[in-house]
Amino acid sequence: MSERGALRARLDLLAREVAKFGVVGAIGLVVNIAVSNLLWRYTDIPTVRAGLLATFVAILCNYVGFRYWTYRDRDKSGRTRELTLFLLFSAVGAVIETGVLYAATYGFGWNSPVQSNVFKIIGIGIATLFRFWSYRTWVFRALPDKEPVLSPDDFVQQGRGTTVPSPAVRVEAADPARR
Repeated sequence: MSERGALRARLDLLAREVAKFGVVGAIGLVVNIAVSNLLWRYTDIPTVRAGLLATFVAILCNYVGFRYWTYRDRDKSGRTRELTLFLLFSAVGAVIETGVLYAATYGFGWNSPVQSNVFKIIGIGIATLFRFWSYRTWVFRALPDKEPVLSPDDFVQQGRGTTVPSPAVRVEAADPARR
Protein backbone atom coordinates (compact mmCIF):
# COMPACT_ATOMS: atom_id res chain seq x y z
CA MET A 1 0.00 0.00 0.00
CA SER A 2 1.37 3.43 -0.84
CA GLU A 3 2.17 5.95 1.84
CA ARG A 4 -0.74 8.12 0.69
CA GLY A 5 -3.10 5.14 0.79
CA ALA A 6 -1.93 4.22 4.28
CA LEU A 7 -2.51 7.79 5.47
CA ARG A 8 -5.97 7.84 3.92
CA ALA A 9 -6.82 4.51 5.59
CA ARG A 10 -5.67 5.84 8.98
CA LEU A 11 -7.66 9.05 8.53
CA ASP A 12 -10.75 7.05 7.54
CA LEU A 13 -10.41 4.94 10.70
CA LEU A 14 -9.98 8.06 12.82
CA ALA A 15 -13.03 9.69 11.19
CA ARG A 16 -15.14 6.61 11.95
CA GLU A 17 -13.88 6.55 15.53
CA VAL A 18 -14.66 10.26 15.99
CA ALA A 19 -18.14 9.77 14.51
CA LYS A 20 -18.92 6.82 16.79
CA PHE A 21 -17.49 8.68 19.79
CA GLY A 22 -19.70 11.63 18.82
CA VAL A 23 -22.86 9.52 18.61
CA VAL A 24 -22.25 7.97 22.02
CA GLY A 25 -21.32 11.39 23.38
CA ALA A 26 -24.51 12.94 21.96
CA ILE A 27 -26.59 10.30 23.71
CA GLY A 28 -24.63 11.00 26.91
CA LEU A 29 -25.24 14.73 26.43
CA VAL A 30 -29.00 14.18 26.19
CA VAL A 31 -28.92 11.98 29.31
CA ASN A 32 -26.76 14.52 31.15
CA ILE A 33 -28.92 17.53 30.29
CA ALA A 34 -32.18 15.66 30.92
CA VAL A 35 -31.10 14.39 34.34
CA SER A 36 -29.68 17.82 35.26
CA ASN A 37 -32.89 19.59 34.35
CA LEU A 38 -35.05 17.03 36.15
CA LEU A 39 -32.95 17.43 39.29
CA TRP A 40 -32.88 21.22 39.03
CA ARG A 41 -36.63 21.43 38.53
CA TYR A 42 -37.97 18.77 40.90
CA THR A 43 -35.46 18.60 43.76
CA ASP A 44 -33.75 20.98 46.14
CA ILE A 45 -30.30 19.68 45.22
CA PRO A 46 -27.97 22.64 44.55
CA THR A 47 -27.17 23.40 40.91
CA VAL A 48 -23.58 22.13 40.83
CA ARG A 49 -24.30 18.96 42.83
CA ALA A 50 -27.24 18.11 40.58
CA GLY A 51 -25.05 18.73 37.53
CA LEU A 52 -22.38 16.42 38.94
CA LEU A 53 -24.93 13.65 39.63
CA ALA A 54 -26.22 13.96 36.07
CA THR A 55 -22.65 13.72 34.77
CA PHE A 56 -22.11 10.42 36.59
CA VAL A 57 -25.36 8.98 35.19
CA ALA A 58 -24.20 9.97 31.68
CA ILE A 59 -20.73 8.46 32.32
CA LEU A 60 -22.30 5.07 33.06
CA CYS A 61 -24.37 5.24 29.87
CA ASN A 62 -21.32 6.28 27.87
CA TYR A 63 -19.19 3.39 29.14
CA VAL A 64 -21.67 0.91 27.72
CA GLY A 65 -21.72 2.72 24.37
CA PHE A 66 -17.96 3.06 24.15
CA ARG A 67 -17.12 -0.50 25.20
CA TYR A 68 -19.75 -2.28 23.12
CA TRP A 69 -19.89 -0.05 20.04
CA THR A 70 -17.23 2.64 19.57
CA TYR A 71 -14.29 0.56 20.84
CA ARG A 72 -15.68 -2.97 20.52
CA ASP A 73 -12.68 -4.07 18.45
CA ARG A 74 -10.14 -2.87 21.04
CA ASP A 75 -8.32 -4.92 23.67
CA LYS A 76 -10.74 -6.54 26.13
CA SER A 77 -8.22 -8.47 28.20
CA GLY A 78 -8.01 -6.18 31.23
CA ARG A 79 -11.57 -5.17 32.08
CA THR A 80 -10.74 -4.18 35.68
CA ARG A 81 -7.90 -1.97 34.47
CA GLU A 82 -10.08 -0.58 31.69
CA LEU A 83 -12.98 0.28 33.99
CA THR A 84 -10.65 1.78 36.60
CA LEU A 85 -8.99 4.03 34.02
CA PHE A 86 -12.36 4.88 32.46
CA LEU A 87 -13.72 6.00 35.83
CA LEU A 88 -10.51 7.90 36.64
CA PHE A 89 -10.45 9.83 33.35
CA SER A 90 -14.22 10.32 33.51
CA ALA A 91 -13.81 11.82 36.98
CA VAL A 92 -11.19 14.24 35.63
CA GLY A 93 -13.62 15.13 32.83
CA ALA A 94 -16.37 15.61 35.43
CA VAL A 95 -14.12 18.00 37.36
CA ILE A 96 -13.48 20.00 34.17
CA GLU A 97 -17.19 20.01 33.28
CA THR A 98 -18.39 20.84 36.79
CA GLY A 99 -15.64 23.44 37.23
CA VAL A 100 -17.07 25.47 34.37
CA LEU A 101 -20.58 25.23 35.86
CA TYR A 102 -19.21 26.06 39.32
CA ALA A 103 -17.36 29.14 38.04
CA ALA A 104 -20.47 30.40 36.24
CA THR A 105 -22.81 29.71 39.17
CA TYR A 106 -20.73 30.80 42.15
CA GLY A 107 -18.09 32.97 40.51
CA PHE A 108 -20.36 35.07 38.33
CA GLY A 109 -23.81 34.38 39.79
CA TRP A 110 -25.10 33.05 36.47
CA ASN A 111 -27.56 30.42 37.68
CA SER A 112 -30.79 30.87 35.77
CA PRO A 113 -31.99 27.68 34.06
CA VAL A 114 -30.81 28.90 30.66
CA GLN A 115 -27.43 30.03 31.97
CA SER A 116 -26.93 26.76 33.85
CA ASN A 117 -27.67 24.78 30.69
CA VAL A 118 -25.35 26.93 28.57
CA PHE A 119 -22.43 26.55 30.97
CA LYS A 120 -23.15 22.85 31.47
CA ILE A 121 -22.88 22.36 27.71
CA ILE A 122 -19.69 24.46 27.49
CA GLY A 123 -18.15 22.37 30.28
CA ILE A 124 -19.19 19.16 28.54
CA GLY A 125 -17.56 20.38 25.32
CA ILE A 126 -14.23 21.12 26.98
CA ALA A 127 -14.30 17.86 28.96
CA THR A 128 -15.16 15.89 25.81
CA LEU A 129 -11.87 16.85 24.16
CA PHE A 130 -9.98 15.55 27.19
CA ARG A 131 -12.08 12.38 27.36
CA PHE A 132 -11.62 11.54 23.67
CA TRP A 133 -7.85 11.80 23.99
CA SER A 134 -7.64 9.87 27.26
CA TYR A 135 -10.08 7.09 26.34
CA ARG A 136 -8.45 6.29 23.01
CA THR A 137 -4.92 6.62 24.40
CA TRP A 138 -5.18 4.92 27.79
CA VAL A 139 -8.52 3.18 28.33
CA PHE A 140 -9.58 1.44 25.11
CA ARG A 141 -6.15 0.54 23.76
CA ALA A 142 -5.75 -0.66 20.22
CA LEU A 143 -4.75 -4.25 19.75
CA PRO A 144 -1.15 -4.69 18.57
CA ASP A 145 -0.62 -5.10 14.84
CA LYS A 146 -0.39 -8.70 13.72
CA GLU A 147 2.78 -9.81 12.03
CA PRO A 148 2.23 -10.29 8.31
CA VAL A 149 2.15 -13.86 7.09
CA LEU A 150 4.60 -14.40 4.27
CA SER A 151 3.77 -16.58 1.31
CA PRO A 152 6.30 -18.41 -0.87
CA ASP A 153 5.85 -15.66 -3.49
CA ASP A 154 7.31 -13.15 -1.02
CA PHE A 155 10.75 -14.75 -1.20
CA VAL A 156 13.40 -14.60 -3.89
CA GLN A 157 15.77 -17.41 -4.72
CA GLN A 158 19.44 -16.71 -4.14
CA GLY A 159 22.44 -18.73 -4.99
CA ARG A 160 22.99 -22.27 -3.56
CA GLY A 161 19.29 -22.85 -2.74
CA THR A 162 18.84 -20.11 -0.13
CA THR A 163 15.80 -17.89 -0.09
CA VAL A 164 15.42 -14.46 1.49
CA PRO A 165 12.48 -12.08 1.73
CA SER A 166 12.10 -9.99 -1.39
CA PRO A 167 13.07 -6.29 -1.19
CA ALA A 168 9.39 -5.25 -1.13
CA VAL A 169 8.69 -7.50 1.87
CA ARG A 170 11.74 -6.17 3.71
CA VAL A 171 10.53 -2.56 3.19
CA GLU A 172 7.00 -3.38 4.41
CA ALA A 173 8.33 -5.26 7.43
CA ALA A 174 10.56 -2.31 8.36
CA ASP A 175 7.71 0.22 8.05
CA PRO A 176 4.74 -0.64 10.34
CA ALA A 177 2.58 1.97 8.56
CA ARG A 178 2.63 -0.20 5.44
CA ARG A 179 1.03 -3.20 7.16
